[in-house]
Amino acid sequence: MTPDVDVIMPVHNEAASIASTLEEWHAELHLLVNFRFILAEDGSKDNTREILYRLIARFPIVLDFSDKRRGYAAAMIAGMNQSVAPYVLAVDADGQFDPKDFRNFWRKREECPFLIGWRQIRADVLSRKIMSGSFKLLHRALFRMNLHDASCGYVLMQRKTMEKLLPGLGLLPEGFWLEVTGKASRIGVPVAEVPIHHRSRTAGKSVVYRPGRVPGIAWRNISGLFKLWLKA
Repeated sequence: MTPDVDVIMPVHNEAASIASTLEEWHAELHLLVNFRFILAEDGSKDNTREILYRLIARFPIVLDFSDKRRGYAAAMIAGMNQSVAPYVLAVDADGQFDPKDFRNFWRKREECPFLIGWRQIRADVLSRKIMSGSFKLLHRALFRMNLHDASCGYVLMQRKTMEKLLPGLGLLPEGFWLEVTGKASRIGVPVAEVPIHHRSRTAGKSVVYRPGRVPGIAWRNISGLFKLWLKA
């Protein structure tokens, strides 16, 4: 039976927390919808892969593995390509998003084809907040969108909307949702925000915004946003 919702999660080095994260999401979602997880494993160096194999017996899971690190955007795109459900929920696997907020998304699913979370209070380090704020200002200037949180990775969208947005994505490897929302603006897809709770990571720490990587990330996001703006 086709699920109502495919829940796409890129997963990288989440051995310490992925079981509890899926348990929490399952406990909330199975009360509301018929769903399955699509886990786009992203070249983990710990024993994440072995844990995911064991979790297949507990939860409805589709696994998409990569032997090499492909990055958040490529992992998310791979998960989207595996999706068959009429609705697609995209969330991170690090436990920072609260599954209880899904109820608000689901209630609003027919009001707007693309719903994105708004982290009113972000549980991130200051440097990441500053970078995100800078990208938000550029995104707003280029695409004329009055979004508070255009880079939030908590998204519910209709399948037909995903199919419109998916072709050509990948210009912003570390700024995937900035790209998706920017493209939505360019092709006329309505976007609405849903306030959400944002929590500290349940285990580990993000390695994306390490100091040595920040200049490269900034350049790729800025140049990628201009390329997207020029495409349409």
